[in-house]
Amino acid sequence: MRAAPTCPRCFGPLHAPSVWSSAWRCDAHGDVLPYQPPWPPSQTAAEAMRKTSLVPVWLPWPLPSGWLVTGFGEVGDERKGIRASLVALSGPSLTQGPADILVIAEEPGIGLGAAFAGLDGADPGEGFDSGPPNAKIEVLGHPAPLWCVNGAADRAVYAGEALGNWLWVIAWPAEAGCLIVLAELSLIDLRDHDLDIPFGAFSPRLED
Repeated sequence: MRAAPTCPRCFGPLHAPSVWSSAWRCDAHGDVLPYQPPWPPSQTAAEAMRKTSLVPVWLPWPLPSGWLVTGFGEVGDERKGIRASLVALSGPSLTQGPADILVIAEEPGIGLGAAFAGLDGADPGEGFDSGPPNAKIEVLGHPAPLWCVNGAADRAVYAGEALGNWLWVIAWPAEAGCLIVLAELSLIDLRDHDLDIPFGAFSPRLED
């Protein structure tokens, strides 16, 4: 049996819909769409994400050398649909030791990317993209700019926009952010591809 959904903005408990309200409700953030218990890394989970997500399910492809997909996450329910998707990856950093990356696509206002970034608001914040981009990532064959966002000190946070949705790329440890800048990642939408994905152990980052 899967665990209960949580708030996508703080990962706190939610009040389920009732006869009084059809919405999920967080005591701190009001009505929200639920962050569903994360999927383990498997072909079954990938197929579920492909079929149900209303936003892109971004996957770096080909994966950087030594990297594996380590889980999936989603925000939404049967009534509103899946409005945020998350793909977790783990592998060697460009410096030393292991690293973890989350790639998130979400509609504005959902708050999942900001929560994983360690931000208080629901989005990157006004003016985050006022200067030149700090990195570029290829999205469906086209360059997409990303800007550094000042989140929690132990991680590197980049945010931008793709296909009308927020695009977040979050890396642990913070030094692993250089991978986003240097690895020339290319994102595809998993919804459009049936791939033989290499999976690793489940990422504890999904239960932040």
